[in-house]
Amino acid sequence: MLEIRPNCECCDKDLPPDSVETMICTYECTFCRQCVDDILENVCPNCGGGFSPRPVRPKVARRAGLSIEHQPPSKKRVTTKYSINELKEFSATAKHIASEDR
Repeated sequence: MLEIRPNCECCDKDLPPDSVETMICTYECTFCRQCVDDILENVCPNCGGGFSPRPVRPKVARRAGLSIEHQPPSKKRVTTKYSINELKEFSATAKHIASEDR
């Protein structure tokens, strides 16, 4: 089950559980769409993979026990240890390779 992290690991922008601008990689590294497009160029700085929009967990339990109320989002904020320049340098090494081929 997704943790649904509360912030962009790059700019620390709040990303509420129902945000449609949240992007995640296969390991659930979490970034805002602007950082993915402008800084990371669709290259996860942690694993080198690509990003997809994060699904929104249902607000209403249409099936018993399955909603944001029953599986709340994480409150733990995660931030990258890399500088913006390091992030851009890393993305430059893989951005030319399609994410499904990385």
